[in-house]
Amino acid sequence: MGDQKVYRAIGLMSGTVLDGEIDVALLETDGQGYVDVKEFYAHPYDKSVREKVRACFGKYERDALVDEADALVTDVHIDALKASGFEADIIGFHGQTITHAPDEAFTWQIGDGARLAKSCSMAVVSDMRQADIKAGGQGAPLLPLYHAARLSMHKEPIAVLNLGGVSNITYIDNPVQEIIAFDCGPGNALMDDYMRVNLGKDYDEGGAYAASGTVSEALVERYLEDEYFALMPPKSLDRNHWDLSLVAGLPEADAMATLLKISVLAIKQGVKMLPRPVHTVYVCGGGRKNAALMMRLSKWLGEVRAVEDIGWNGDATEAEGFAYLAVRSLLGLPLTLPSTTGVAKPLTGGVLHKP
Repeated sequence: MGDQKVYRAIGLMSGTVLDGEIDVALLETDGQGYVDVKEFYAHPYDKSVREKVRACFGKYERDALVDEADALVTDVHIDALKASGFEADIIGFHGQTITHAPDEAFTWQIGDGARLAKSCSMAVVSDMRQADIKAGGQGAPLLPLYHAARLSMHKEPIAVLNLGGVSNITYIDNPVQEIIAFDCGPGNALMDDYMRVNLGKDYDEGGAYAASGTVSEALVERYLEDEYFALMPPKSLDRNHWDLSLVAGLPEADAMATLLKISVLAIKQGVKMLPRPVHTVYVCGGGRKNAALMMRLSKWLGEVRAVEDIGWNGDATEAEGFAYLAVRSLLGLPLTLPSTTGVAKPLTGGVLHKP
């Protein structure tokens, strides 16, 4: 750690899977190699908020629906922060992504960082993707530098797979100081959307429903014909890049089995793009709780383990990462690299809101 100042930082995260919780993480860090994770709190919010946000997915312009969702997202983050009781020098506020279109140099995370700072009397860093997008990067994934800080002692190539709405992977090879990251494809989004639309449930608990079905190999092949899978990284996705139309005619369990295999094979294809084999893939995000998904990943990839096996909290990892990035933003350090987003050179980002 040396003589670097250590900051207390809070990270706030609400993912595109819309699981009905705001993740709040507290850590201490110098924004570089020192990270000491302190606490985590998950704050539930009402289903009606989720539906208001979902109605804004894919929008490019502000309207009454976006205004309402923006205010609600800010409100539930304020509630979450106050309920946690955490206090810090800086807050990293990711906001809620409603549209991510890097090929159009566009990404949009709603949520009012200035109002959050004022309400909670703490400085806030928000809009962490915008600078990268404006400089020609993908704007995602944003957490590879946090993963690298946590894994700095590992001597062999290692990978961290985040299974959220979209799956993304971070590859770290410490001996040659190489960090690569990109979105693989659909993570939980298609499966969760199918369960919500067709079965009235938020997700397939443990993957039990998908495990009971039969895969349509023909439809899997049709999904995997998408040109995205052939693109070399860096690359990133909107959670609505794919929809459920191709599986609409299948029996429900078969549709879920098919969607699960699509997610698995997208990740397998991503792992093939890594420069060297990794012995273990460590998984964070809600998808690590899907036993059927983890079992199939292990079949295709080999050693696949939840990040809890290395002492992390897989529910808290993203929120922790945005706390870490907030400190880096405050210090003017890079948040993104050419090898993680395709930006031309290491680039800082974020907008600081003082209370």
